[in-house]
Amino acid sequence: MHTYTLDKIAEITGGKRVGTTSSTVLHIATDSRKINQANDTLFVAIKGGRHDGHAYIKEIYNSGIRNFIVSDFNETYKKLDSAGFIIVNDSVEALQKLAAYHRKQFSIPVVAITGSNGKTITKEWLSQCIARQYQVCRSPKSYNSQLGVPLSVWLLNENSEYGIFEAGISMPGEMQRLEKIIQPDFGIITNLGEAHQENFKTLVEKAEEKIKLFVNCSTIYYCADHEIIQKTIAKAFGNKKLVSWSAQNKEATLQVTLKSNSNNTLAEIKGTNFQEIFVIPFSDKASVENALQIINFLLDQSFEPKLIKNLITTLQPVAMRLEQVRGSNNCMIINDTYNSDVNSLSIALDFLKLQPQTNKTLILSDIQQSGFQDKELYHMVSSMIQQANLFRFIGIGKALTQSQAQFKFTNSRFFESTQDFLESGVSENFRSEAILVKGARTFQFEKIVTVLAEKNHTTILEINLNYLIHNLNYFRSLLNPGTKIMVMVKALAYGSGTYEIANLLQHEKVDYLGVAFADEGVQLRQSGINLPIMVMSPAREDFGRIIEYELEPEIYSLSVLKSFIAAANSMQISKYPIHLKIDSGMHRLGFMEPELDELLKTLNTIDSIKIKAVFTHMAASDDQNQDAFTQLQIDTFNRMYNKIVDTVGYKPMRHAMNSAGIERFKEAHFELVRLGIGLHGISSVNANLLPVSSLKTHISQIKDIPAGDTIGYNRRGKAGEGMRIAIIPIGYADGLNRKFGNGTGNVIINNNKIPFVGDICMDMCMVDVTNINCNEGDEVLLFGEGISITELASQIGTIPYEILTNVSSRVKRIYYKD
Repeated sequence: MHTYTLDKIAEITGGKRVGTTSSTVLHIATDSRKINQANDTLFVAIKGGRHDGHAYIKEIYNSGIRNFIVSDFNETYKKLDSAGFIIVNDSVEALQKLAAYHRKQFSIPVVAITGSNGKTITKEWLSQCIARQYQVCRSPKSYNSQLGVPLSVWLLNENSEYGIFEAGISMPGEMQRLEKIIQPDFGIITNLGEAHQENFKTLVEKAEEKIKLFVNCSTIYYCADHEIIQKTIAKAFGNKKLVSWSAQNKEATLQVTLKSNSNNTLAEIKGTNFQEIFVIPFSDKASVENALQIINFLLDQSFEPKLIKNLITTLQPVAMRLEQVRGSNNCMIINDTYNSDVNSLSIALDFLKLQPQTNKTLILSDIQQSGFQDKELYHMVSSMIQQANLFRFIGIGKALTQSQAQFKFTNSRFFESTQDFLESGVSENFRSEAILVKGARTFQFEKIVTVLAEKNHTTILEINLNYLIHNLNYFRSLLNPGTKIMVMVKALAYGSGTYEIANLLQHEKVDYLGVAFADEGVQLRQSGINLPIMVMSPAREDFGRIIEYELEPEIYSLSVLKSFIAAANSMQISKYPIHLKIDSGMHRLGFMEPELDELLKTLNTIDSIKIKAVFTHMAASDDQNQDAFTQLQIDTFNRMYNKIVDTVGYKPMRHAMNSAGIERFKEAHFELVRLGIGLHGISSVNANLLPVSSLKTHISQIKDIPAGDTIGYNRRGKAGEGMRIAIIPIGYADGLNRKFGNGTGNVIINNNKIPFVGDICMDMCMVDVTNINCNEGDEVLLFGEGISITELASQIGTIPYEILTNVSSRVKRIYYKD
């Protein structure tokens, strides 16, 4: 690993060295809330519009960090023992210089990606493909800014064989700085749109600024159908190797013909002495274009077409920057109040189309600083909305109101302001709709989201869908070729919300879902989920509904099998798919080996069912000390499975491995695996999974308790010499275990871990804030980044499953994507 002394960093950045520390630097942090390793970390204090990192220096020092870059040096810093400081004029500029120096230490291929939309998806997909053959270092998430790019490049290390970084700009003069940091060998530009157009006179000016990223590239890749990109690149880089693709321009390097259906797109690609058909597993325009950028690059980099075909078919969807919130009256709110331009509207409408609700609604603000005249702009918007087949359209803003004649839809309304809409009462009419709320920040559409959202108390469970997708893709990366994946969404998807998670997983193209009871599967079908669904605990009285809603039952005993056969016969069903449960040693549900002969005798006499899969359940796949027993279970399962195959004459699927088993027993992945708790970031093997769920609330009241007084029920909390406490609105009715309290367990307030005091009450609890600065209304984290579910479970002698699934339904779930 590349490490740097503080003296060397001062030399690189041109800063002044102050302090006594002699430690080396391996990691960089800029956010006091996201410090994972204090050792070898350099904290860069950055002044932002809303926060100043210098205000947290002492707190960060107390967390163990001893290396700092600052632009404001406070004399009190000298009192921090063994701390070292580098004083610079501009902390961001210093970080950029350090990252640029670090980049020069590596002579590996580096790809830079820019464009108005699609940068992150193109980067992620290219990384997915190249990672099959090389160790790839890539930008995390959407780290493409003046701050994000140097943090991304800093991740390069001795194992890196390829670098893939994205770069975004919002005004002239920014791209030259990013180019000096990335120093790319190859450049990809995705497209050109209206995002941040307010800072550029024309789209041509923006294109000229963006391609400054490529001044030292050997090869540039792009779509020649974007006329401004085509002309700007040809003019600036006529002396470079230009590799383009096009569905229209005959002079492009590759000619593309597309045929799409609802699930995928066939792309016939022709080049010099080359012609192949690629199957792209998406049909929306944006995804297809991003995939073609990948194909264009890989073909030029001499990847074999057969390999590229395989890589493209396995592309995994990448989450967009959207938040999904359960709304009142069975609505789903898609919160995209981050920005508003024509390109991002097109992408958001594509996302809206994927939602299972029949009725789809758009609430849209004026699109500001687009570079178009209103007449031309809203003609485009109107055409996009017509193609989206919306049930309802709400336009908010003076420009939209003045242009309403262009929106000739039966169910459309216009309001000059957000307040006018809120006062109209129109929102009270929304029922069972997917509602996309998309507006420029100046319109304060968050007020609309608040009104439409389902009303609960202020304790919330945040579910980070980007983290969930990260974890899903990690487990997918472990699978043998051809192995499918079933994701368990029982018990409210481990507390995260069954429908919302299932809807995302359907979009992510998982193969199967698993639920505990028929009611859960029926609800998913009624909500538009059409994936195969296995029911693990089917009740006999539900067999009719299981068949009606095309669910696949677990059959675990002869009596259950005979009851299901009777139900299938009464409905005149043949070859209905079932999952046959084998008890290989856990001794819960399932057929034991001595029962197998009688089972097979029954199976040979009926035609109403067909074994879709044979499966078993591992008792201790996460426990290395029990590996011999796990192997015994696998051997027993294989022996019983082979006997079933010999009798029925065909080979059903097999599934045995849970989350831990996926990680630890690759030889037993078989045809299908079952992913459960691992999806939510909990693993006994991999510490790099991300915590999907964060349980949060706020401080309701702060009070000072006199010495000797007691706190809470049964007077179990003692104030001792006096104590300041905070009351927070979460209790055992919300799922907070009563084993916490009286010093057992902690919460985090303003980056401080503080203990519970007194007993946990039904609707609230108390914590000791004597030694920290906090105010009423401050956020309280019960679990998430900084305090893991596994840690909490160990404190009260339980398992992470219980902590997650105990979060009650009255706690509002918030789903978001970065």
